[in-house]
Amino acid sequence: MIKMKKLVIVESPSKSRTIEKYLGNDYKVVSSKGHIRDLATSGKGGLGIDIENHFTPTYVISKDKKETVKELKETAKKCSEIYLASDPDREGEAIAWHLAEVLEVDKDQKNRVIFNEITKNAVIEAFKSPRTIDMDLVKSQETRRMLDRIIGFKLSGLLQNKIKSKSAGRVQSVALNLIVEREKEIQAFKSEEYWTIDALVTKNNKKFKASLNKVHGKKIKIKNEEEAKAIENACNGDYVITKIDKKVKKKQPRLPFITSTLQQEASTKLNFSSKKTMSIAQKLYEGISIKGNHEGLITYMRSDSTRLSDVFVKEAFDYIEKEYGKKYVGKVHQKNNKNAQDAHEAIRVTHIDYTPDSIKEDLTNDEYKLYKLIYARSIAYLMAPSQSDSVSVTIENEGHEFNASGSVLTFDGYLKAYKDYEQNKDEVLPEMSEQEVLKNVSLERKQHFTEPPLRYSEARLIKEMEEKGIGRPSTYASIIDTIQKRLYVELVKSNENSKTKVFIPTEQGFLTDAKLQEYFSSIINVSYTANMEKDLDEIAEGRKESYTELKEFYDKFVPLLDEAYEKMEKLAPQKTGELCPECGSELVYRNGKYGRFISCSNFPACKYTKSENEEETQSEETCPNCGSPMVMKKGRYGSFLACSNYPECKTIKKINAPKEEPKPTGEMCPECGKPLIERKSRYGTTFVGCSGFPKCRYIKKQPKKKKGEENE
Repeated sequence: MIKMKKLVIVESPSKSRTIEKYLGNDYKVVSSKGHIRDLATSGKGGLGIDIENHFTPTYVISKDKKETVKELKETAKKCSEIYLASDPDREGEAIAWHLAEVLEVDKDQKNRVIFNEITKNAVIEAFKSPRTIDMDLVKSQETRRMLDRIIGFKLSGLLQNKIKSKSAGRVQSVALNLIVEREKEIQAFKSEEYWTIDALVTKNNKKFKASLNKVHGKKIKIKNEEEAKAIENACNGDYVITKIDKKVKKKQPRLPFITSTLQQEASTKLNFSSKKTMSIAQKLYEGISIKGNHEGLITYMRSDSTRLSDVFVKEAFDYIEKEYGKKYVGKVHQKNNKNAQDAHEAIRVTHIDYTPDSIKEDLTNDEYKLYKLIYARSIAYLMAPSQSDSVSVTIENEGHEFNASGSVLTFDGYLKAYKDYEQNKDEVLPEMSEQEVLKNVSLERKQHFTEPPLRYSEARLIKEMEEKGIGRPSTYASIIDTIQKRLYVELVKSNENSKTKVFIPTEQGFLTDAKLQEYFSSIINVSYTANMEKDLDEIAEGRKESYTELKEFYDKFVPLLDEAYEKMEKLAPQKTGELCPECGSELVYRNGKYGRFISCSNFPACKYTKSENEEETQSEETCPNCGSPMVMKKGRYGSFLACSNYPECKTIKKINAPKEEPKPTGEMCPECGKPLIERKSRYGTTFVGCSGFPKCRYIKKQPKKKKGEENE
């Protein structure tokens, strides 16, 4: 008799092999490849939600998951037990529930397994204490999904109809509003003149600068050059050192990474986008082949907690003492954000022995960079603070008070591990004594102008969203990606010499935000969105009821929507000043899937279109059908030749462009294990497929988003 195996279902195919190896021959581990079901697009308004019947959702198996579900059902029949080991968060809990529903798994049984890291010890321990599916957590995700569906369908449909904007969302639209409001502040900003005065001091061949801070005990603000000159003239006495303050300053290491701080630090230190950071972190979490063994290198990368496990802390302390010495061992100083759910540990490395340089050859360049950053932060946090001898000096002249400070690093502490990401620069002052009169002093006045607030970089926007409680760690990257794809904002260099890129709203972004604020300001704002996130958290904790929150939102939302449909003016397409070559109607600008293009105003009766940037240049070829000269044109899929006698002659000819080399993605094929590469189809579209083609015909499926719908 053949012994039946126990089935374990995870989200990602790359995890399954590693976990199966850890669990042994009694287990079979397969992947659901993410969500298997979603809200239907049938029913009233295509919402998949029966509003009148207590907001009852209708779920359907996603088209691209039907084959996966079929395979899961067949495998489940052959197994004695089923364990659901999707990711340890709200979305993962919902995936587990959907799997239980589809596979008819008893939800009262303890079949839900969670682990924060994909290591042998963590996986084995997790299977010792499975639990039931957390239905409060599932309800929270379901409520979030229904809110996003209602807003995504209803609000996006309105904007598409009225102003040709592509979408709106519960969080996306608030993020856009932050960027737009910041741009308005910058546009309204009026620069003001101000002056500073510094005392330039030379003593014992050392030069230092002391800045004017107070006059007769009061903070000073110098508005113009006349005031600056008057102060200079008043400083006609001796420059006397009136106070010297010496102290030892300690600087604590920063907390371990959570999702938002990882994205911020990777943005500023590595110049990674939030999307790129999360993609690489996902690979590091799911596992990398290290010396023939598939290993998860970091803990779960979607976390808002700075907590670390006692086991890791002990291992880290031992490592620090061995590597750097006992004096470098620090202590735990945890501090969570007020909105933190604390469901998981902070983002840290799983194997202290896997130093970045020891596994460098097993990682891509980008994987190495991010892993090195996470490794350094994991260790540095548990190291002793750095120490500096700090000196501050007060110099007075006729009631004018100048201040200077200096510091010398005396113990590097955590900087020993984090020196590549945080620099310390000594500022050395010469030896001085109180009541000493300084002889070699000159004054320097400088003109300045106040500057407008900074535009949001990715790092600053994520920090702002986190502080205001908008969205969740898992959504920051997708939100930022969405507002760019919708052409609401552009990410551009802050100046010619800067590597930092900042968000600037497009014309469509300004228009979209203006209309949303005109009609929906009571729900598309920071406080309402943040409170909604808190409500979802309370549903997850079993302290609030899903139906109550949905009804409260819907009753507020529908009257606003009705008013907007009635009063919002429909935006007429912008005219180009040209006439259609096919029917003689006016040509207009329109926005499409591939950006702005030109089409006939008589659409759909006339379907003439052309690219906005379409260029025509004479070629040496003649039309094979009518003998007219052929002209070069640019279309959606690149350049082509067309007859200059169009529309009488509609001959076109492809131009064979040099074939592009496939680009590696850093992923491995789940079917044969060979590298996945990025290719272009004959239609000009990009897809990811196996490098082993034609022997392996695996193509990575990209989830299709339904019209007017988004995640948040």
